[in-house]
Amino acid sequence: MDVVFYVAPGLIMAVAIFMAYRVVRRWLQIRGAWNSGLTAEGRCLRAYATVGGGHGDSAVRTALHHVYEFITHDGRVIRFEEEGGPGTIVEGDYVTVYYTDGRQVVATAQAPSRVRQAMTAVGMLAFLGVVVVFCAGFAAAYSQIIGPYGDLVFSVDDSGTSVVP
Repeated sequence: MDVVFYVAPGLIMAVAIFMAYRVVRRWLQIRGAWNSGLTAEGRCLRAYATVGGGHGDSAVRTALHHVYEFITHDGRVIRFEEEGGPGTIVEGDYVTVYYTDGRQVVATAQAPSRVRQAMTAVGMLAFLGVVVVFCAGFAAAYSQIIGPYGDLVFSVDDSGTSVVP
């Protein structure tokens, strides 16, 4: 039974750490696209919204997605999808695409906004850090509180009867 109180916080911590990795990775990718100096004229091929949430008392979340296509300076046609672009861009609009060169092209149609992106990433990392610290604290507190008394309260002696303190 004690395993649950260690496994559940451990899994939550693992998911939070993985999410933090993804936030930092995406932050560096977008920053690299902006800093590369490579731009191209892209075209919005499709714009659509997705709706999530709405169960019980939770809020409905709507996300706007755009599908863009552009041609790199070496002639490759790249198509990518991006979430969270401006609502004023519709199918057929031309946009400036910032991208990185190389085997795997990372592209964005978001205008450079380094401070906003940094603040968003730092906010997400702070929240995920709080989750990790809370889970680690919970597991440590549980082991400190229950650990010394766990065998006394939750164990069974050799004769099969429970031990009462």
